[in-house]
Amino acid sequence: MSISELDRFTPSDTVLIVDDEEAVLESLEVLLEKDFRVLKAQSGEKALALIRENNVQVVILDVMMPGMGGMAALNCIMSFPDHPEVIILSAADSARMGVQAVKNGAFDYIAKPFDTEEFLEVTRKALEKKRMRREIDFLRSEVFKLGGFGNIVGRSKPMEKVLKIISRVCQTDSNILITGESGTGKELVARTIHSRGIRSKGPFISVNCAAIPRELLESEFFGHERGAFTGAHERRIGKFELAHGGILFLDELSTLHIDLQAKLLRVLQEKEFTRVGGDRNILADAQVISATNQDLKELIRKGKFREDLYFRLNVLPIELPPLRERPQDIPALVHFILEKITHRLNRPRVEITKDALELLKRYHWPGNIRELENLLERLVAFSSGEGAIDVPDLPNELIFPDVESHIPGSSNPSRGLNSARDQFERMYILSVLRKVGWNQTEAAKILGVHRNTLIRKLALLGLGGRKI
Repeated sequence: MSISELDRFTPSDTVLIVDDEEAVLESLEVLLEKDFRVLKAQSGEKALALIRENNVQVVILDVMMPGMGGMAALNCIMSFPDHPEVIILSAADSARMGVQAVKNGAFDYIAKPFDTEEFLEVTRKALEKKRMRREIDFLRSEVFKLGGFGNIVGRSKPMEKVLKIISRVCQTDSNILITGESGTGKELVARTIHSRGIRSKGPFISVNCAAIPRELLESEFFGHERGAFTGAHERRIGKFELAHGGILFLDELSTLHIDLQAKLLRVLQEKEFTRVGGDRNILADAQVISATNQDLKELIRKGKFREDLYFRLNVLPIELPPLRERPQDIPALVHFILEKITHRLNRPRVEITKDALELLKRYHWPGNIRELENLLERLVAFSSGEGAIDVPDLPNELIFPDVESHIPGSSNPSRGLNSARDQFERMYILSVLRKVGWNQTEAAKILGVHRNTLIRKLALLGLGGRKI
């Protein structure tokens, strides 16, 4: 690659050259000054001062220098919040040190004497990576400002409380326990904490504790060495090792077998583990976020969950409210989910009527947000693409959510004759409206009442007064 190919980079892009040899500084400056703003330093200490005072995108760093060496300077540079990309210069006989520098965070290393074209190519790629990092950080901040917490939708009082807790725990490294009914979005909260937290640059490794056979749990968590057991034909890296520097998410924690609970507790206490069949200790540097829809305190009383493990995992608790306790969030959730579904299915935008939304708000949603998503996806899939989703499109259990409470022998207590009569009227009127395509005039004729009477009855029964 020639220097002319770097024309799209602006002179404001700053490259800092750090080398104790003046001749090297001057030769690299000549190579870069046409296309970049070039700064020079002959020591690691001076380089750090220049980075603090200037908007440096790329650092060309000699690994062998008196005083603060290149490796020490690299470690300091990588600790800066918005650190520049670092390219290490190393002699041919110190290539191993260059490889170690890359492991410590350097973008790349180049052995002296180097090829000019190769040097410019590596510099270009380092600058591109730096720009990409800044663009991603900017987009994340914009999403945060626009949506608060990305895919977490809701501004009801219960959700305001949850969002405040999330914003606080994002700045910590302690273990987190998320509780709530099935379908309330526990994994979504965990992923949000990861994307906004101090470990966002690390991996997010999810483990469904209920989906792993008991005999494979230890290997799944901690990995195994080749030959550790029958069928272990090669080394396997476990979830804890994969999550190094990031977050390990343990879903359905309550299903974790009691034997593995003891081993997990030991890892959390000692911050290290060994692979199955191995003898080498491996550092466990992962924040653990757990989730469960069970009452762990009740499981502790029954001897099915370790109390000491519970306290290790429940340092920062987050309890998610069920959807029935936040009905005011349902309209925003519905519109958000419909937008997502239609985009995924490549369908035209689908609207929903106020009457249908009102019924969705009144439903008790035993399956919470997951049930709402499944319903909306079914409605979109079955829709013709003409008109909005309306009451006749909804399933009976949403239109008549209290019908079981009026049936003798039902698990729900009856609320009396008047309530049962209202429910019957509601069901009967809705069945007639369905048959006539929701034409109120035709329905009134079949019912033997005036149309205005029907409209008033619809309002009294909470079915709205939609005019045709």
